[in-house]
Parts: sequence; C-alpha cells; structure tokens
Amino acid sequence: MSRIGKLPIPLPEGVEVQVDKDNLVTVTGPKGQLAKKVPRALEVSVEEGRVIVNRPTDKKEHRAIHGLGRSLIANMVEGVSSGFHKKLELVGVGYRAVMQGNKLVLSVGYSQPVHFEPREGIEIEVPQTTKITVKGIDKEIVGDTAARIRRVRPPEPYKGKGIKYEDEQISRKVGKAGK
Repeated sequence: MSRIGKLPIPLPEGVEVQVDKDNLVTVTGPKGQLAKKVPRALEVSVEEGRVIVNRPTDKKEHRAIHGLGRSLIANMVEGVSSGFHKKLELVGVGYRAVMQGNKLVLSVGYSQPVHFEPREGIEIEVPQTTKITVKGIDKEIVGDTAARIRRVRPPEPYKGKGIKYEDEQISRKVGKAGK
C-alpha cells in the first residue's frame, strides 16, 4: 500500500466532507468551501470523523493515484480549517511593495511600478514595505499566486536582488575578478 495513501485523514472540529457519486469531494469548514474531483478509480468514504481513501487493485495506475487523491483531500481539509500562506521578501535598494485597494503595487527597479491584482479567494498583505504575505484556502492557488508575484523580478545570483520566498536560499556567484 501507499504509505501516504493508506493514512486516514482526521477531520477537525467544524469540518464536513461530502462525497458525490461522481467522486466530487466537497469540504466545508470555518474558512469556506472547496470542491475537487478525485480520480474515479479511488473509493472515498467518510466514517467516524475521518476520511479514508482506498484503491481497487494494486495495478500501477491505481498505486500512482492513491497518494495523490489522499493528499488532495488532506490539503482541502487543512485549507478550510486553518488556511495556507506564503511569505515573500523584496531584496534590493528601493524595492518596495504597497497595497492600493485590492491591488499590489511593486516598485522593483523597472521604469514603472508593476500592478498585480490577485485572483478571487486570495488575500495579499504587506506588513512591511519589503515583505508580502499571500493567504488563501486553496493550496494550489496560493502557491501559484506567490510564484506569479516572484516572477515579476526573480532573484539574481550576483547581488541577490529581486523577490524571493522567505525561506529561499539564493546560490550566489562570484563577480568579476578584480585586478
């Protein structure tokens, strides 16, 4: 059995899971509601305050999607109960971020500031001018939004200037050899 797939998913207080006949899993919790279709081959059942994902056979295709299906449901349960966040840092002289309404305005060394509008269900906070926090209940959308913000000015390897994840290590290169 898959080490990840065979683990039951405990349901926190206030989280409800419903499984449709088409394997559409709907998770409702205090932060909102998420729905995702898991592969048809998987059997999803809710019993005794936990979700169990089983596969019909030990075929290679079923083994491959077993852990995936379980992880998708576990991420939905965690998202509606506590949510997800990614933190970004701006490194560079004069680099800063400001919220104007619901838009993020980035000044990162271009001739014009870059305006970034988040997707539905994503909240962006700027606690300091050099720090950005992306929050939401869908792990996939939170990660994608953070990656799109980082893509505006990825960190460069010589001075490390750019937008990076908070825990990211930039591998630095040596510059020109001096005389």
